[in-house]
Amino acid sequence: MDAELIKLEQYVEQLIVLHAGHQEENRHLRQRVAELEAANRILDDKVRSAVTRVEALLAQLPES
Repeated sequence: MDAELIKLEQYVEQLIVLHAGHQEENRHLRQRVAELEAANRILDDKVRSAVTRVEALLAQLPES
């Protein structure tokens, strides 16, 4: 009985360590997602600006 309890205690301790590791990894991944989303918004704004400028240039070209 004692051996089973010790084994169970070790298993629970391993689960706790794994859980803590996964929590840290999850926190890191959430932070990385937020950073990438911010970078994506910046790039999207740049693309929209470029499209606007190209459209304005095209509007100035004479029609043939």
